[in-house]
Amino acid sequence: MQEFIQVVEVSPRDGIQNEKKVLSTLKKEELISRAIDSGFKRIEVTSFVNPKKIPQMFDTDELIASLSKYKKKDVKLIGLVLNEKGFNRALASSIDVINYVVVASDTFSIRNQGASTLDNLKVLEKIYAKSNSKIEITTTIGASFGCPFEGEIPSKKLLSIIEQISKIGLNEICLADTIGVATPKDIKVKLKAIKSLFPHLKVRLHLHNTRNTGIANAWAGIEEGVMGLESSFGGSGGCPFAPRATGNIPTEDLIYMLDRSGIKTGISLSKSIETALWLEKQLEKPLPGYLKNTDSFPP
Repeated sequence: MQEFIQVVEVSPRDGIQNEKKVLSTLKKEELISRAIDSGFKRIEVTSFVNPKKIPQMFDTDELIASLSKYKKKDVKLIGLVLNEKGFNRALASSIDVINYVVVASDTFSIRNQGASTLDNLKVLEKIYAKSNSKIEITTTIGASFGCPFEGEIPSKKLLSIIEQISKIGLNEICLADTIGVATPKDIKVKLKAIKSLFPHLKVRLHLHNTRNTGIANAWAGIEEGVMGLESSFGGSGGCPFAPRATGNIPTEDLIYMLDRSGIKTGISLSKSIETALWLEKQLEKPLPGYLKNTDSFPP
Protein backbone atom coordinates (compact mmCIF):
# COMPACT_ATOMS: atom_id res chain seq x y z
CA MET A 1 0.00 0.00 0.00
CA GLN A 2 1.24 3.49 -0.85
CA GLU A 3 2.39 5.71 1.99
CA PHE A 4 1.40 9.00 0.31
CA ILE A 5 -1.36 10.10 -2.09
CA GLN A 6 -1.55 13.54 -3.63
CA VAL A 7 -5.05 14.97 -3.33
CA VAL A 8 -6.03 17.78 -5.71
CA GLU A 9 -8.81 20.14 -4.60
CA VAL A 10 -11.19 21.02 -7.45
CA SER A 11 -14.04 22.84 -5.69
CA PRO A 12 -13.04 26.32 -6.96
CA ARG A 13 -13.60 25.04 -10.50
CA ASP A 14 -15.65 21.84 -10.70
CA GLY A 15 -17.31 22.40 -7.34
CA ILE A 16 -19.03 25.64 -8.31
CA GLN A 17 -19.32 25.54 -12.12
CA ASN A 18 -22.79 23.97 -12.13
CA GLU A 19 -24.30 25.94 -9.24
CA LYS A 20 -27.15 28.46 -9.48
CA LYS A 21 -25.48 30.56 -6.81
CA VAL A 22 -22.55 32.36 -8.45
CA LEU A 23 -19.73 33.08 -6.00
CA SER A 24 -18.08 36.48 -6.04
CA THR A 25 -14.39 36.81 -6.78
CA LEU A 26 -13.73 37.49 -3.09
CA LYS A 27 -15.58 34.33 -2.05
CA LYS A 28 -13.60 32.31 -4.61
CA GLU A 29 -10.39 33.81 -3.25
CA GLU A 30 -11.40 32.77 0.26
CA LEU A 31 -12.19 29.23 -0.90
CA ILE A 32 -8.76 28.93 -2.52
CA SER A 33 -7.08 30.48 0.52
CA ARG A 34 -8.85 27.93 2.74
CA ALA A 35 -7.64 25.10 0.50
CA ILE A 36 -4.06 26.34 0.75
CA ASP A 37 -4.40 26.69 4.53
CA SER A 38 -5.73 23.12 4.67
CA GLY A 39 -2.48 21.90 3.13
CA PHE A 40 -3.31 21.46 -0.55
CA LYS A 41 -0.36 21.77 -2.90
CA ARG A 42 -2.36 21.48 -6.13
CA ILE A 43 -5.68 23.28 -6.56
CA GLU A 44 -7.77 23.58 -9.71
CA VAL A 45 -8.89 27.16 -9.30
CA THR A 46 -10.79 28.01 -12.49
CA SER A 47 -11.39 27.26 -16.16
CA PHE A 48 -10.58 29.44 -19.15
CA VAL A 49 -13.98 29.17 -20.79
CA ASN A 50 -16.60 31.42 -22.30
CA PRO A 51 -18.59 32.94 -19.37
CA LYS A 52 -21.67 33.06 -21.59
CA LYS A 53 -21.66 29.26 -21.44
CA ILE A 54 -20.37 28.90 -17.88
CA PRO A 55 -21.50 32.05 -16.01
CA GLN A 56 -19.80 30.92 -12.81
CA MET A 57 -16.42 31.53 -14.52
CA PHE A 58 -17.18 35.20 -15.20
CA ASP A 59 -13.99 36.43 -13.53
CA THR A 60 -11.25 33.95 -14.49
CA ASP A 61 -8.60 36.50 -15.51
CA GLU A 62 -9.35 38.77 -12.56
CA LEU A 63 -9.30 35.84 -10.14
CA ILE A 64 -5.94 34.53 -11.34
CA ALA A 65 -4.41 37.99 -11.07
CA SER A 66 -5.69 38.31 -7.50
CA LEU A 67 -4.27 35.02 -6.22
CA SER A 68 -0.60 36.02 -5.97
CA LYS A 69 -1.12 37.16 -2.37
CA TYR A 70 -2.25 33.67 -1.34
CA LYS A 71 0.39 31.66 -3.13
CA LYS A 72 3.18 29.71 -1.55
CA LYS A 73 6.23 28.46 -3.40
CA ASP A 74 5.20 24.82 -3.15
CA VAL A 75 1.58 25.39 -4.24
CA LYS A 76 0.54 24.98 -7.88
CA LEU A 77 -2.64 26.55 -9.18
CA ILE A 78 -4.32 24.73 -12.07
CA GLY A 79 -6.55 26.12 -14.79
CA LEU A 80 -8.81 23.95 -16.94
CA VAL A 81 -8.66 24.55 -20.70
CA LEU A 82 -11.05 23.27 -23.39
CA ASN A 83 -9.63 24.76 -26.60
CA GLU A 84 -6.75 26.71 -28.11
CA LYS A 85 -8.33 30.08 -27.30
CA GLY A 86 -8.55 29.11 -23.65
CA PHE A 87 -4.95 27.90 -23.76
CA ASN A 88 -3.75 31.26 -25.07
CA ARG A 89 -5.60 33.02 -22.24
CA ALA A 90 -4.08 30.66 -19.70
CA LEU A 91 -0.59 31.04 -21.12
CA ALA A 92 -0.87 34.83 -20.82
CA SER A 93 -1.90 34.51 -17.16
CA SER A 94 0.13 33.58 -14.08
CA ILE A 95 -1.45 30.12 -13.77
CA ASP A 96 1.04 27.37 -12.89
CA VAL A 97 -0.51 24.36 -14.64
CA ILE A 98 -2.79 24.03 -17.66
CA ASN A 99 -5.10 21.01 -17.61
CA TYR A 100 -6.45 20.25 -21.09
CA VAL A 101 -9.57 18.11 -21.44
CA VAL A 102 -9.99 15.33 -23.99
CA VAL A 103 -13.35 13.55 -23.77
CA ALA A 104 -13.41 9.83 -24.57
CA SER A 105 -16.63 9.96 -26.64
CA ASP A 106 -17.29 12.14 -29.69
CA THR A 107 -20.87 13.06 -28.75
CA PHE A 108 -19.92 14.33 -25.30
CA SER A 109 -16.75 15.93 -26.68
CA ILE A 110 -18.72 17.95 -29.21
CA ARG A 111 -21.25 19.07 -26.57
CA ASN A 112 -18.50 19.89 -24.11
CA GLN A 113 -15.94 21.51 -26.43
CA GLY A 114 -17.46 21.78 -29.89
CA ALA A 115 -14.91 19.37 -31.33
CA SER A 116 -14.43 15.61 -31.70
CA THR A 117 -12.07 13.55 -29.59
CA LEU A 118 -9.56 13.36 -32.45
CA ASP A 119 -9.73 17.10 -33.03
CA ASN A 120 -9.09 17.74 -29.35
CA LEU A 121 -6.09 15.42 -29.40
CA LYS A 122 -4.73 17.50 -32.29
CA VAL A 123 -5.25 20.68 -30.26
CA LEU A 124 -3.50 19.06 -27.28
CA GLU A 125 -0.52 18.21 -29.48
CA LYS A 126 -0.43 21.79 -30.77
CA ILE A 127 -0.59 23.46 -27.39
CA TYR A 128 1.93 21.05 -25.89
CA ALA A 129 4.41 22.04 -28.59
CA LYS A 130 3.47 25.71 -28.21
CA SER A 131 4.01 25.63 -24.46
CA ASN A 132 7.70 24.92 -25.12
CA SER A 133 8.13 23.76 -21.50
CA LYS A 134 7.24 27.29 -20.30
CA ILE A 135 4.27 25.93 -18.39
CA GLU A 136 3.26 22.50 -17.11
CA ILE A 137 0.63 20.74 -19.23
CA THR A 138 -1.51 17.90 -17.95
CA THR A 139 -4.56 16.28 -19.49
CA THR A 140 -7.82 14.89 -18.18
CA ILE A 141 -9.69 12.26 -20.19
CA GLY A 142 -13.34 13.02 -19.56
CA ALA A 143 -15.97 10.25 -19.49
CA SER A 144 -13.23 7.63 -19.24
CA PHE A 145 -15.63 5.07 -17.80
CA GLY A 146 -18.90 6.00 -19.45
CA CYS A 147 -20.67 8.60 -21.56
CA PRO A 148 -24.20 9.94 -20.93
CA PHE A 149 -24.90 9.79 -24.68
CA GLU A 150 -22.91 6.81 -26.01
CA GLY A 151 -22.86 4.54 -22.96
CA GLU A 152 -19.87 2.33 -22.17
CA ILE A 153 -16.35 3.42 -23.07
CA PRO A 154 -14.48 0.26 -24.08
CA SER A 155 -10.97 -0.19 -22.69
CA LYS A 156 -9.64 -0.46 -26.25
CA LYS A 157 -10.94 3.01 -27.09
CA LEU A 158 -9.58 4.55 -23.90
CA LEU A 159 -6.18 2.94 -24.44
CA SER A 160 -6.00 4.28 -28.01
CA ILE A 161 -6.56 7.81 -26.67
CA ILE A 162 -3.91 7.31 -24.01
CA GLU A 163 -1.48 6.01 -26.64
CA GLN A 164 -1.87 9.23 -28.63
CA ILE A 165 -1.44 11.35 -25.49
CA SER A 166 1.71 9.42 -24.63
CA LYS A 167 3.10 9.95 -28.13
CA ILE A 168 2.56 13.69 -27.77
CA GLY A 169 4.96 13.57 -24.83
CA LEU A 170 2.82 13.92 -21.71
CA ASN A 171 3.75 11.68 -18.80
CA GLU A 172 0.76 12.32 -16.54
CA ILE A 173 -2.94 11.76 -17.19
CA CYS A 174 -6.13 11.96 -15.17
CA LEU A 175 -9.02 9.59 -15.80
CA ALA A 176 -12.33 11.29 -15.08
CA ASP A 177 -15.48 9.37 -14.21
CA THR A 178 -17.44 12.45 -15.24
CA ILE A 179 -20.91 11.00 -14.73
CA GLY A 180 -20.07 8.63 -11.86
CA VAL A 181 -20.78 5.28 -13.51
CA ALA A 182 -17.59 3.37 -12.66
CA THR A 183 -17.33 0.53 -10.16
CA PRO A 184 -14.15 -0.66 -8.41
CA LYS A 185 -13.90 -3.47 -10.96
CA ASP A 186 -13.98 -0.95 -13.84
CA ILE A 187 -11.28 1.11 -12.15
CA LYS A 188 -9.03 -1.89 -11.63
CA VAL A 189 -9.48 -3.31 -15.14
CA LYS A 190 -8.60 -0.05 -16.88
CA LEU A 191 -5.75 0.86 -14.55
CA LYS A 192 -4.17 -2.59 -14.94
CA ALA A 193 -4.35 -2.23 -18.73
CA ILE A 194 -2.76 1.24 -18.60
CA LYS A 195 -0.02 0.04 -16.26
CA SER A 196 0.74 -2.87 -18.57
CA LEU A 197 0.96 -0.81 -21.77
CA PHE A 198 2.16 2.56 -20.45
CA PRO A 199 4.15 1.87 -17.26
CA HIS A 200 5.84 5.29 -17.45
CA LEU A 201 2.58 7.21 -17.12
CA LYS A 202 1.51 8.73 -13.83
CA VAL A 203 -2.25 8.38 -13.35
CA ARG A 204 -4.72 10.36 -11.28
CA LEU A 205 -8.44 9.75 -10.83
CA HIS A 206 -11.20 12.38 -10.92
CA LEU A 207 -14.24 10.65 -9.47
CA HIS A 208 -17.87 11.66 -9.19
CA ASN A 209 -20.19 10.07 -6.66
CA THR A 210 -23.38 10.06 -8.74
CA ARG A 211 -24.11 6.41 -8.01
CA ASN A 212 -22.43 6.28 -4.58
CA THR A 213 -19.36 4.35 -5.76
CA GLY A 214 -16.87 7.23 -5.70
CA ILE A 215 -15.04 6.48 -2.44
CA ALA A 216 -14.91 2.75 -3.24
CA ASN A 217 -13.47 3.65 -6.65
CA ALA A 218 -10.86 5.85 -5.00
CA TRP A 219 -9.74 2.92 -2.84
CA ALA A 220 -9.58 0.65 -5.89
CA GLY A 221 -7.37 3.25 -7.56
CA ILE A 222 -5.06 3.34 -4.56
CA GLU A 223 -4.73 -0.44 -4.66
CA GLU A 224 -3.70 -0.14 -8.32
CA GLY A 225 -1.06 2.49 -7.60
CA VAL A 226 -2.56 5.81 -8.73
CA MET A 227 -0.41 8.77 -7.74
CA GLY A 228 -3.27 11.16 -7.08
CA LEU A 229 -6.99 11.68 -6.51
CA GLU A 230 -9.17 14.71 -7.15
CA SER A 231 -11.94 15.75 -4.79
CA SER A 232 -14.11 18.69 -3.80
CA PHE A 233 -15.05 20.15 -0.42
CA GLY A 234 -18.46 18.88 0.62
CA GLY A 235 -18.80 16.77 -2.52
CA SER A 236 -19.77 19.84 -4.54
CA GLY A 237 -19.61 19.80 -8.33
CA GLY A 238 -20.99 18.56 -11.60
CA CYS A 239 -20.65 19.08 -15.34
CA PRO A 240 -23.00 21.58 -17.06
CA PHE A 241 -22.95 19.48 -20.23
CA ALA A 242 -23.84 16.13 -18.63
CA PRO A 243 -27.50 15.47 -17.80
CA ARG A 244 -28.21 15.18 -14.05
CA ALA A 245 -24.52 15.46 -13.20
CA THR A 246 -23.73 15.42 -9.49
CA GLY A 247 -20.76 16.14 -7.30
CA ASN A 248 -17.22 14.92 -6.85
CA ILE A 249 -16.13 12.67 -4.03
CA PRO A 250 -16.10 14.84 -0.87
CA THR A 251 -12.62 15.95 0.14
CA GLU A 252 -13.20 15.55 3.86
CA ASP A 253 -14.68 12.04 3.46
CA LEU A 254 -11.70 11.02 1.33
CA ILE A 255 -9.16 12.48 3.77
CA TYR A 256 -10.82 10.66 6.67
CA MET A 257 -10.54 7.33 4.85
CA LEU A 258 -6.91 7.94 3.94
CA ASP A 259 -5.95 9.17 7.42
CA ARG A 260 -7.56 6.15 9.09
CA SER A 261 -5.80 3.86 6.62
CA GLY A 262 -2.37 5.27 7.41
CA ILE A 263 -1.96 6.98 4.03
CA LYS A 264 -0.48 10.46 4.27
CA THR A 265 -1.81 13.40 2.27
CA GLY A 266 -0.53 16.48 4.10
CA ILE A 267 -4.15 17.72 4.28
CA SER A 268 -5.83 18.82 7.51
CA LEU A 269 -9.06 16.91 8.08
CA SER A 270 -10.47 19.43 10.54
CA LYS A 271 -9.84 22.38 8.21
CA SER A 272 -11.35 20.43 5.31
CA ILE A 273 -14.52 19.87 7.33
CA GLU A 274 -14.63 23.56 8.29
CA THR A 275 -14.30 24.57 4.65
CA ALA A 276 -16.99 22.12 3.51
CA LEU A 277 -19.40 23.65 6.04
CA TRP A 278 -18.36 27.16 4.94
CA LEU A 279 -18.90 26.33 1.26
CA GLU A 280 -22.33 24.90 2.04
CA LYS A 281 -23.32 28.29 3.48
CA GLN A 282 -21.92 30.19 0.48
CA LEU A 283 -23.81 28.02 -2.01
CA GLU A 284 -26.96 28.23 0.13
CA LYS A 285 -27.70 24.52 -0.20
CA PRO A 286 -26.84 21.24 1.54
CA LEU A 287 -23.81 19.47 0.10
CA PRO A 288 -23.72 15.65 -0.11
CA GLY A 289 -20.58 14.96 1.95
CA TYR A 290 -21.12 12.81 5.05
CA LEU A 291 -18.31 13.61 7.45
CA LYS A 292 -19.25 17.25 7.99
CA ASN A 293 -22.58 16.09 9.47
CA THR A 294 -21.22 13.76 12.13
CA ASP A 295 -18.89 13.74 15.15
CA SER A 296 -15.13 13.46 14.84
CA PHE A 297 -13.54 10.11 15.56
CA PRO A 298 -11.65 9.36 17.71
CA PRO A 299 -13.62 11.76 19.97
